[in-house]
Amino acid sequence: MSQTQQAPERDRPWLIRTYAGHSTAEASNALYRSNLARGQTGLSVAFDLPTQTGYDSDHVLAKGEVGKVGVPVCHLGDMRTLFDQIPLEEMNTSMTINATAPWLLSLYIAVAEEQGADISKLTGTVQNDLIKEYLSRGTYICPPKPSLKMIGDVAEYCYKAVPKWNPMNVCSYHLQEAGATPEQELAYALGTAIAVLDELKPRVPAEDFPVLAGRISFFVNAGIRFVTEMCKMRAFVDLWDEILETRYGVDNPKFRRFRYGVQVNSLGLTEQQPENNVYRILIEMLAVTLSKKARARAVQLPAWNEALGLPRPWDQQWSMRMQQILAYETDLLEFDDLFENNPAVDAKVEALKDGARHELANLDSMGGAINSIEYMKSRLVDSNAERLNKIERNETVVVGVNKWTEGEPSPLQSEDGGILVVDPGVEAEQIDRLNAWRAERDDAAVKAALTALREAAAMGQNIMPASIEAAKAGVTTGEWAEQMRAVHGEYRGPTGVSGSPSNKTEGLEELRDAVDAVSDRLGRRLSFLVGKPGLDGHSNGAEQIAFRARDCGMAINYEGIRLTPEEIVKAAQEQEAHVVGLSILSGSHIPLVEDLMTRMKEAGLGDIPVIVGGIIPEVDARRLREMGVARVYTPKDFELNTIMMDIVTLADPQAVAAE
Repeated sequence: MSQTQQAPERDRPWLIRTYAGHSTAEASNALYRSNLARGQTGLSVAFDLPTQTGYDSDHVLAKGEVGKVGVPVCHLGDMRTLFDQIPLEEMNTSMTINATAPWLLSLYIAVAEEQGADISKLTGTVQNDLIKEYLSRGTYICPPKPSLKMIGDVAEYCYKAVPKWNPMNVCSYHLQEAGATPEQELAYALGTAIAVLDELKPRVPAEDFPVLAGRISFFVNAGIRFVTEMCKMRAFVDLWDEILETRYGVDNPKFRRFRYGVQVNSLGLTEQQPENNVYRILIEMLAVTLSKKARARAVQLPAWNEALGLPRPWDQQWSMRMQQILAYETDLLEFDDLFENNPAVDAKVEALKDGARHELANLDSMGGAINSIEYMKSRLVDSNAERLNKIERNETVVVGVNKWTEGEPSPLQSEDGGILVVDPGVEAEQIDRLNAWRAERDDAAVKAALTALREAAAMGQNIMPASIEAAKAGVTTGEWAEQMRAVHGEYRGPTGVSGSPSNKTEGLEELRDAVDAVSDRLGRRLSFLVGKPGLDGHSNGAEQIAFRARDCGMAINYEGIRLTPEEIVKAAQEQEAHVVGLSILSGSHIPLVEDLMTRMKEAGLGDIPVIVGGIIPEVDARRLREMGVARVYTPKDFELNTIMMDIVTLADPQAVAAE
């Protein structure tokens, strides 16, 4: 290097995060402090399903779900413990929370104030995107319009009081998990952002709107087709800039920047040969880091074993090291954009933008994203069916799943099964702490705070100030959500599975004949009930099973998510189901299935075969079979037609007689 040549200036690394939280606030706090000591530069909090859906840990729907997929936070004391010895004024915290986002942010602000923080200096994000919850993840509470109003309340409050906080993270991550094509992911996420901007525009003076628009951030997915995914991110950058400039008149390019964080694709992680997932995660990370023009502001990676269960601290550390090696050992951050003026990239980006604009025009013609939820849901279910069909037909190769399936056993799966198992005693301990909290608080202050909160919601006021006061008074998560339900009502989202067969029945002739033959022997159409007990809202698998069963000619009954075992048993009676199928992805399969099997026997339905699908370790699968479950399916059972033939066999009176 000549003396006049300057060394390239390194770009700033993205925020390095790990999505984490489990068991208890105390255990999660220890995990956060350990990860920060190992070089993590921001926090990403995973909350358990009761917290996400607005229930306290002792609610009937919370049974079996406490501390499973995240940390339970019922009140200010839990939040205080969660961030013990972590100075919030200095921390950048992302909270994956949606329906209860105003509440969890209120608890966070209350803890920050207790720490003596200047809340105007707090940095971080609440996801706070309800539209994708109706489409793919299922942790919604209230109907779309009041939910949109609450998103606006958080954004308006933050713009004034916590200006460095991202009040809404438009989340396309779960859209891809639900089967979205890149064009659908672009359009449905941008359509959501437009709905939010339209909600916010009347709330602030016109001259302040660009600043508020500039605080909207995105949370995206990066799949294995990493060139397409990188082009998708460049398309996001261009389209967001275009929308803010032409639709909203935002002149300052600084406020039109597409700011996003990413979690790379968990949908594509395989239970078979799980060690291959390390390569998948690395390749997917490249899609959101290689291109400087479209580089993520924050990256969190799943662990290699998330298709098996909860990752252990070591597994999370391994994924964090992957980020650190790319950011600090390589020369990636020393270069300008590597793909500028690349004709292949430019052509792909333009094609994706054209497809997204066409789909955005469809949403506009229906009155925007809020009015298009049913349409978007049905499109996603169709796209996901097509994705699965291609894997089944071997048109899409998945290494270790439908090609090169023979392999050595993984030495990474040691005596603990290669995953973290949450102690079942955690739930009882959390309920004891919750009861102690209720006993020690000032009941009069709680009652007054809840009355003020309900009045604010009923009168259309911004609920954030009343929520913060409620947090300080000792109100619980369930009590806060109860006020929102009382004022706005509850909502059941569309399933995307209609009663009419699709046009995807090619290749199902043999199965359709078998269903017809068994239906003749039964004396009526084979009736298959699909149920999702508990709070797990990830409905993709249940939808695809119901979709295929319907196309095979079965009479299906699928009412969607969040049912109690009692409700499922009642539906089995009313529908006179021949087979009951349960889908549980939250790890709560043992207590929920145990409850359901007991109720089936008590209702005189013990002879109806029950099948269960989910992320279920083999030791748990054995326990389920001992309870009387007829079949257990995990992600490795990707051939839906095999499952369909199992259902036919289980319902067949001839097969039962032969046994």
